Amino acid sequence: MNMYDILYKKRESQPLSQAEIAYFIQGFTRGEIPDYQASAFLMAAFINGLSPDETVELTRQMLLSGDMLDLSGIGGFTLDKHSTGGVGDKTSLVLAPLLAAAGIVVPKLSGRGLGHTGGTIDKLESIPGFQTELAMEEFLDQLRQIGVGILSASGDLAPADKALYALRDVTATVDHPSLIASSIMSKKLAVGADGILLDVKFGEGAFMKTAEDAIELSKILVDIGEKNSKQTRALISSMETPLGKAVGNSLEVREAALTLQGKGPADLQELCVQLAIHGLLMSGKCRDETEAQCRLLDLIDSGAAYEKFLDFIRFQGGDIDSLPVEKEVGVYRARSSGYVERIHSLPVAKAALICGAGRQTKADCIDPTAGILLHVQEGERVEEGDILASIFSKRENRIQEVLDYLEVAFILGERKERSPLIKGVVCREEDSIVFHPSK
Repeated sequence: MNMYDILYKKRESQPLSQAEIAYFIQGFTRGEIPDYQASAFLMAAFINGLSPDETVELTRQMLLSGDMLDLSGIGGFTLDKHSTGGVGDKTSLVLAPLLAAAGIVVPKLSGRGLGHTGGTIDKLESIPGFQTELAMEEFLDQLRQIGVGILSASGDLAPADKALYALRDVTATVDHPSLIASSIMSKKLAVGADGILLDVKFGEGAFMKTAEDAIELSKILVDIGEKNSKQTRALISSMETPLGKAVGNSLEVREAALTLQGKGPADLQELCVQLAIHGLLMSGKCRDETEAQCRLLDLIDSGAAYEKFLDFIRFQGGDIDSLPVEKEVGVYRARSSGYVERIHSLPVAKAALICGAGRQTKADCIDPTAGILLHVQEGERVEEGDILASIFSKRENRIQEVLDYLEVAFILGERKERSPLIKGVVCREEDSIVFHPSK
């Protein structure tokens, strides 16, 4: 077996065997297969595609290239959650403690933000003292005690994926569903949870631009998970408009805390509760959606979900009471009266980036207090002169750039309908992976 023959087969759209995929990934990880041949493989796979079996095996080999967490001593149903990312996406901060309060153990490894997509680790590190790196035994002990923990993802998990992604990034082979899915799932499977809950986003502020593309990706993700003996479901949600009202690290932590107290934006609570419903159904703790929803809302209303959030922050060294205070340096006001027809995600994200809330390169430092706070959401009535957004930044010399982006973001008119947030769910039914649209 040699790499030339594998490249020839993939160029000719011939299926690769498990042994051939293993040869490629293992050889590449050991440094025996040069970047130019790995790049050729990626381009051939991008153009000619990968079959479901090839995608599953590629994922498995990337998984086997590194370490895997051993959660066998934790006890109870363990559930990992992953979002494909977006603008104002702080669902992990709400969902993880909410599920833990319901008796599900949530071990989560998260990443940092790059470009317009915020990272969960950056949000958590805006909390003074919060530790995103723990010894593994310390992390496992935390899971046993309070049922939830979020750490910075280790490079020891699926290192083959990290190396391949670096090549995909410079060879225009990032956005292929099978390559995206194998990259995501190799890291999710390495966590070792019993179930994997996915939030696959579509729209302007998401990686997948259409609902159809998000559904296609979700089916591949769920298929990989199920074929690796993991209960896997994917919710399809919109990122045409920012999620919630806060875009920026400490701002989003505050909003997550409010949501766990039942005081957050309706769209953020809706998405987190719907995701949590599926988590409860996967765990077998509830018989149907109605029972699950009642249980989750009770956990929010009783304060149990927020108490779990506080436990989680304290266990990892954070002091939520010392969260830095954001400095408001400007506001954007409505130019006319009407209904908010649309708040475009991407201009809001770019505005927050200029404020200092994100990174344009991996080496950039972020300002944890920077960002944008929306005062309205889609469908709300506003009058000329009303404040639509507040600006938080230490870069006061760039406020006009921020205002220019916000000018593009807000569309006012006479339509007061709100776009549906959740498109549907992808799950396994018997031997098929199916999509169920929202009712």
